[in-house]
Amino acid sequence: MDVEIPEAIEADLTARWDEPHRRHHNRRHLDEVLAALQLLHDEGLSFGSGPSSSPRGSTMRSTRRAVRTTNVTPPTSPDDRNGIALSDADLSVLGSDPARYDEYAADVRTEFHLVPDEVFRPGRRTILAEFVAADILFRSPQARQRWEAAARENLAREIDALA
Repeated sequence: MDVEIPEAIEADLTARWDEPHRRHHNRRHLDEVLAALQLLHDEGLSFGSGPSSSPRGSTMRSTRRAVRTTNVTPPTSPDDRNGIALSDADLSVLGSDPARYDEYAADVRTEFHLVPDEVFRPGRRTILAEFVAADILFRSPQARQRWEAAARENLAREIDALA
Protein backbone atom coordinates (compact mmCIF):
# COMPACT_ATOMS: atom_id res chain seq x y z
CA MET A 1 0.00 0.00 0.00
CA ASP A 2 1.50 3.30 -1.08
CA VAL A 3 0.87 6.48 0.84
CA GLU A 4 -0.72 9.38 -0.96
CA ILE A 5 1.12 12.58 -0.12
CA PRO A 6 -1.03 15.70 -0.36
CA GLU A 7 0.06 17.88 -3.27
CA ALA A 8 0.90 20.89 -1.05
CA ILE A 9 3.17 18.79 1.17
CA GLU A 10 4.87 17.19 -1.81
CA ALA A 11 5.45 20.63 -3.37
CA ASP A 12 6.88 21.94 -0.08
CA LEU A 13 9.20 18.95 0.30
CA THR A 14 10.35 19.21 -3.31
CA ALA A 15 11.10 22.91 -2.85
CA ARG A 16 13.13 22.12 0.28
CA TRP A 17 15.09 19.35 -1.47
CA ASP A 18 15.85 21.83 -4.27
CA GLU A 19 17.17 24.59 -1.97
CA PRO A 20 20.50 25.87 -3.35
CA HIS A 21 22.50 25.10 -0.19
CA ARG A 22 21.64 21.40 -0.54
CA ARG A 23 24.47 19.99 -2.59
CA HIS A 24 24.28 16.34 -1.52
CA HIS A 25 21.13 16.08 0.60
CA ASN A 26 18.85 17.07 -2.26
CA ARG A 27 16.35 15.56 -4.66
CA ARG A 28 19.11 13.76 -6.56
CA HIS A 29 20.11 11.98 -3.34
CA LEU A 30 16.48 11.10 -2.66
CA ASP A 31 16.11 9.71 -6.19
CA GLU A 32 19.34 7.70 -5.79
CA VAL A 33 18.16 6.29 -2.45
CA LEU A 34 14.82 5.30 -3.95
CA ALA A 35 16.61 3.68 -6.93
CA ALA A 36 18.91 1.79 -4.54
CA LEU A 37 15.88 0.62 -2.55
CA GLN A 38 14.27 -0.62 -5.75
CA LEU A 39 17.49 -2.41 -6.70
CA LEU A 40 17.76 -4.09 -3.29
CA HIS A 41 14.10 -5.06 -3.50
CA ASP A 42 14.64 -6.53 -6.97
CA GLU A 43 17.62 -8.49 -5.64
CA GLY A 44 15.43 -10.13 -3.02
CA LEU A 45 15.77 -7.91 0.06
CA SER A 46 12.43 -8.08 1.83
CA PHE A 47 11.20 -4.90 3.51
CA GLY A 48 8.04 -2.85 3.79
CA SER A 49 4.76 -4.04 5.19
CA GLY A 50 4.26 -6.98 2.86
CA PRO A 51 5.74 -8.97 0.01
CA SER A 52 4.37 -6.64 -2.65
CA SER A 53 5.19 -3.38 -0.87
CA SER A 54 6.86 -0.83 -3.06
CA PRO A 55 10.14 0.66 -1.85
CA ARG A 56 8.73 4.18 -2.22
CA GLY A 57 5.67 3.36 -0.12
CA SER A 58 7.63 1.69 2.66
CA THR A 59 10.07 4.59 2.67
CA MET A 60 7.34 7.17 3.01
CA ARG A 61 5.54 5.25 5.76
CA SER A 62 8.61 5.11 7.98
CA THR A 63 10.37 8.35 7.06
CA ARG A 64 10.56 9.89 10.54
CA ARG A 65 11.99 6.76 12.20
CA ALA A 66 14.21 5.94 9.26
CA VAL A 67 15.74 9.41 9.03
CA ARG A 68 16.61 9.19 12.72
CA THR A 69 18.11 5.74 12.04
CA THR A 70 20.44 6.95 9.29
CA ASN A 71 21.40 10.11 11.19
CA VAL A 72 22.37 8.42 14.44
CA THR A 73 23.40 4.80 14.07
CA PRO A 74 22.68 2.08 11.56
CA PRO A 75 20.04 -0.43 12.60
CA THR A 76 21.41 -3.21 14.78
CA SER A 77 18.41 -5.51 14.89
CA PRO A 78 18.22 -8.03 12.05
CA ASP A 79 14.44 -7.72 12.39
CA ASP A 80 14.48 -4.04 11.37
CA ARG A 81 14.18 -4.78 7.66
CA ASN A 82 12.99 -1.28 6.76
CA GLY A 83 15.81 0.39 8.69
CA ILE A 84 18.40 -1.93 7.16
CA ALA A 85 17.11 -1.31 3.63
CA LEU A 86 16.99 2.46 4.06
CA SER A 87 20.40 2.64 5.75
CA ASP A 88 21.98 0.55 2.98
CA ALA A 89 20.28 2.61 0.26
CA ASP A 90 21.35 5.87 1.91
CA LEU A 91 24.97 4.69 2.04
CA SER A 92 24.93 3.27 -1.50
CA VAL A 93 26.65 6.40 -2.83
CA LEU A 94 29.76 5.25 -0.95
CA GLY A 95 29.94 2.28 -3.32
CA SER A 96 29.30 4.21 -6.50
CA ASP A 97 31.83 4.55 -9.30
CA PRO A 98 34.83 6.76 -8.41
CA ALA A 99 33.62 9.77 -10.44
CA ARG A 100 30.22 9.78 -8.72
CA TYR A 101 31.84 9.27 -5.32
CA ASP A 102 34.19 12.21 -5.90
CA GLU A 103 31.20 14.35 -6.88
CA TYR A 104 29.41 13.26 -3.67
CA ALA A 105 32.48 14.11 -1.55
CA ALA A 106 32.75 17.54 -3.20
CA ASP A 107 29.03 18.14 -2.61
CA VAL A 108 29.40 17.25 1.09
CA ARG A 109 32.29 19.71 1.36
CA THR A 110 30.18 22.41 -0.31
CA GLU A 111 27.32 21.79 2.15
CA PHE A 112 29.82 22.42 4.96
CA HIS A 113 31.44 25.43 3.28
CA LEU A 114 31.22 27.50 6.48
CA VAL A 115 33.48 25.02 8.29
CA PRO A 116 37.14 25.97 7.80
CA ASP A 117 39.36 23.38 6.06
CA GLU A 118 41.53 22.98 9.18
CA VAL A 119 38.41 21.78 11.04
CA PHE A 120 36.58 20.00 8.20
CA ARG A 121 39.44 17.86 6.89
CA PRO A 122 40.41 16.12 10.16
CA GLY A 123 36.76 15.79 11.13
CA ARG A 124 35.84 14.21 7.82
CA ARG A 125 38.88 11.89 8.00
CA THR A 126 37.77 10.75 11.47
CA ILE A 127 34.25 9.99 10.27
CA LEU A 128 35.50 8.12 7.20
CA ALA A 129 38.03 6.17 9.28
CA GLU A 130 35.17 5.00 11.51
CA PHE A 131 33.40 3.65 8.44
CA VAL A 132 36.56 1.88 7.23
CA ALA A 133 37.18 0.38 10.69
CA ALA A 134 33.72 -1.19 10.77
CA ASP A 135 33.54 -4.91 10.02
CA ILE A 136 30.76 -4.23 7.52
CA LEU A 137 29.41 -1.03 5.99
CA PHE A 138 26.18 -2.47 4.66
CA ARG A 139 23.77 -4.53 6.75
CA SER A 140 22.08 -6.58 4.04
CA PRO A 141 23.92 -9.30 2.09
CA GLN A 142 22.60 -7.80 -1.15
CA ALA A 143 24.08 -4.38 -0.43
CA ARG A 144 27.37 -5.83 0.83
CA GLN A 145 27.78 -7.83 -2.36
CA ARG A 146 26.89 -4.87 -4.57
CA TRP A 147 28.65 -1.93 -2.86
CA GLU A 148 31.01 -2.96 -0.02
CA ALA A 149 34.30 -3.37 -1.96
CA ALA A 150 33.87 -0.20 -4.00
CA ALA A 151 32.82 1.74 -0.90
CA ARG A 152 35.98 0.73 0.95
CA GLU A 153 38.11 1.76 -2.04
CA ASN A 154 36.34 5.13 -2.32
CA LEU A 155 36.61 5.81 1.41
CA ALA A 156 40.33 4.98 1.41
CA ARG A 157 40.91 7.29 -1.57
CA GLU A 158 39.11 10.16 0.14
CA ILE A 159 40.98 9.61 3.42
CA ASP A 160 44.26 9.77 1.48
CA ALA A 161 43.15 12.92 -0.32
CA LEU A 162 42.24 14.60 2.99
CA ALA A 163 45.65 13.89 4.57
